[in-house]
Formats: sequence, C-alpha cells, structure tokens
Amino acid sequence: MCTRDAAARQLEEWSKNNQDKVGYARNSAGVAIVNPATSLTIGKHGLIPLRDWQLVERLGHFHRERIPERIVHAKGAGAFGEFICTRDLSKYTSSKVFQLSNKTPIAVRFSTVAGNMGSADTVRDPRGFAIKFYTEEGIWDLVGNNTPIFFMKDPILFPMFIHSQKRNPVTNLRDWDAFWDYLSLTPMSVHQVMILFSDRGIPDGFRHQHGFGSHTFSLINGDRKLTWCKFIYKTNQGIKNLDPATAEKLAGSDPDYAARDLYNAIAEAGEKSKSYPSWTMYVQLMTPEQAKKSKFDPFDITKVWPHGEFPLIEVGKFVLNSNPTNYFSQIEQLAFSPNNLTPGIGDSPDRLLQGRMFSYQDAHRYRLGANFQQLPVNRPPNGVANFDRDGVMCIFSQQGAPNYYPNSFGGPNADPEAATWTPPPQHFDGYENYYPEYYEEDNFSQPRVFWERVLNEGAKKSLVENLANSIKCANRSIQKRAVEVFTKVSEDLGTKLRKKLNQNDRIVHL
Repeated sequence: MCTRDAAARQLEEWSKNNQDKVGYARNSAGVAIVNPATSLTIGKHGLIPLRDWQLVERLGHFHRERIPERIVHAKGAGAFGEFICTRDLSKYTSSKVFQLSNKTPIAVRFSTVAGNMGSADTVRDPRGFAIKFYTEEGIWDLVGNNTPIFFMKDPILFPMFIHSQKRNPVTNLRDWDAFWDYLSLTPMSVHQVMILFSDRGIPDGFRHQHGFGSHTFSLINGDRKLTWCKFIYKTNQGIKNLDPATAEKLAGSDPDYAARDLYNAIAEAGEKSKSYPSWTMYVQLMTPEQAKKSKFDPFDITKVWPHGEFPLIEVGKFVLNSNPTNYFSQIEQLAFSPNNLTPGIGDSPDRLLQGRMFSYQDAHRYRLGANFQQLPVNRPPNGVANFDRDGVMCIFSQQGAPNYYPNSFGGPNADPEAATWTPPPQHFDGYENYYPEYYEEDNFSQPRVFWERVLNEGAKKSLVENLANSIKCANRSIQKRAVEVFTKVSEDLGTKLRKKLNQNDRIVHL
C-alpha cells in the first residue's frame, strides 16, 4: 500500500505540529544521551564495556517492549469519542449515562477473535466490538461482538472452543478437522456458525458493521425495580461486507485493511469536516414476568430476542472522533472487564457472562499486571478509594491512606447509596448440581428462522458455498456429522450443503 493517506502521513503531521517542542535526546531518567546512534567502545574498533548505560537501557527496554498478546482478540484497532443519550431511561435505570442529553466519553476497540497479532483483518471471524464508558460513576465496560449471539452458553466450554479455532499444538497450523469437529459436536453453536458463514461473516472494515452487547444485562431504577436488557448498536455508515475473493486478496495486499480504514476515516473527517464514524444505540427490554413466561431462555446467549416481541428502542448515538496518539498505551493496554458495571446497570443469570466477569479481570492481571486499571486509558474519572496496594507498576498509592478496614483514620467507608443498585434484585432457588441437559434445550428453532425467513435465495446460496468451502477441508466423518447438524436446522439446508460438498472431486460422496 503506497497511498499517501492520513495513516501514511502520521509522521509528517507530527513533525509539523511539534517542530517547536523537539528538544535534545534524554533517557528515561531525563539524563542527556551522548549519541543515540553509537555505542561506547574501548577504541574505535574495540569492545563495548558493560557500563555503556545508553546501550544497556535501550536493549533492556527493547526486550520488554511487547507484553503477552491477548489469547483471543489479539489483533485489533481502536479510537475514542463520546456517547450522547437521546432518550431518558430513568424509568428503568438510575444510570447517569442514560439521562437525556448526557454526554459520556468512550473508548472503543474492534478486533478479530482467533488470529494472532499479525493476522489479517479480512478473515472470516467474529469481530469484537467493546465500548468503555468513562462515566462520573466509574468505568462501565460493554464488551460485545458484531453478532447478537455466541458459540456456547457455558463458560467452561470457551477454552475448548478457542483451542479448536487456534493453531494445532503439533503442526502450529490452523486445523480444519479440529475446527469442524468441535462445532459439529456442539449443536448450540449452529446459529452463530450460520451467521459467521453468511454474507455478513467478513465485514468491510470496522465501520460498516453493527455491534451487540450480546449478553442479557439488567437495568435497575431508583426503586430497585429490575428490567432485563439487551444492548445493540447499529452502524450509521451502512452495512458493507467483503466477498471471500476480495477478502483473500486484501489479506495478501493489505492485511491491516480494517485498522487503516478506521484510522483514515477519523483523521480525514477531522481534516475535511466530514462525518465521523458513528453508531445508533438501541435497547431491548424484558420484564421479569415476561422472562418467566418466555418460550426460550432469555439468558441463553445462543438465542436472540425476537424484535417483534421485544422491539428496539433508540436510546442514543456514539461517535468516534479521535484516533489514539499512541497505539500501545491506549489500545494495546486498553482492558475491558464485563464486571465493570456502574450504578443502574447489572448482570444476569447468563452463564457465559458470569464466567467472563471473572475471566477478563484474571487475563488482564496476567497480561498487564495487578494494577492494570491504574493505566491512564483504564482509569476511572471519578477516582479510586479502596484497600488494594502495591504490586507491579503501582503508580497510585492513594497518598498514604490506610490499607485496612475497619480503621479509625478516615475511611474509606461504604457508600450507602450503593445498596440501591447492587446487586440486581434477583431470586434463585434449586439444588447445586451439574445440569448437562441445559445444553440440549432447543438449538435449532432460531437458526431455522434465520434460514427460512431472514436469508433470501442469494444469501442462502452464499451461506451454503461458504460452509462447503470450509467443511470440505475436514475429514469425511466430520463432514458427514456437520451435514447432519445443518439438516436438523432445515432439510433444505442439509440437502443443499450435501449436494455442494459432493460436487467437489476431493470429497468422498456423503
């Protein structure tokens, strides 16, 4: 890519805006650097002594420039902006984010799921779509994807799923036997698989896709009345997708296609007064009484809430109007935690959400350190007052406040208002046990609706072709099992898929 777009001109722009600010080279302690391009040697052609602190510091830091990459969602891009509330939701939630006309600063990170840091942006893969709200009540992290559902409903299966999508530990290659073996043995994944292999499976960049909180959350109002909620954000740029051939070509010519597109869209909007990338946010609402009468489990992330029964309610708009000034500190170290739930917004019995509320925090502590939330991009705007101290990269020691409770030296004490919004007022009963039959609940009705009512004939043809082109890479027994799963969705789908696979000379007829 040799175009002189905004991304290509970043250094030129920096130089133009910082000419009068550039001083002499200094090290991380502020000490002047003698010569940035030359090591200290004993004689012109002699050895380098250990006391060449310039070299030691540079190499020592260089060895540590990279932190462990995310196990999933490793490759991504992000930007900053604001959310503007356009509908007051105080009837349902005490959250100040949803008070009419309120503006909340946000950070957004987009990502692919299965690939490494160097993978292409144009692979067939779900896209992460996470929003961090810097609210006056603390950090709210809405961690979602570009699909309304997911591959499994129980968090214990998540590592297994990811193992099947990642590199084979022996060959270090993507393994299509593992990929389709897992999916064909897990019928709860079929709805998500059909969406992934539909025409929307490869978005044209990050700007032209919808986003979903995916999980069921709870809204709690000032009277502690609970309402179940889904969050949805629709792109104002219009949906655009890549066909497989174009996506494959871009993977070779411009693997950072989506990241480049997002950066340039924001930079050029600022230069030319064009519209910044934006999304309109909606909620779906369900009362506890409706949830009890629902024909499907409203807390099962493999299910959608039908729009006819639970219509979309527009609540606001968010705009991305600022690119990061440093990718590492602002995007690579940007850390989302589904348990960051501010007053008026809570969790639900969604099993996968319950698992993520532990898993994300634990992953960040490993990858970024115990004090990852002290990093500027993760820091709450309303401050922190607790009893956690020290650890790697502790940059805020709370000015010597006591680190134990109770104490008689000024707190901090509990906020009496917190009891009005947490935990969500839920009731549970039943025996503690393992319930594998939960997996066997209806896995095919909603995928059948997707096939019969959502997709037109052209989209059905694309889905079948995309599935066949991937399934054909697995062994014969797995191919047969995959076809059987899709036949349970629809005889028509199963027949078309079997016929398409049998057209391939490499495949033993099913």
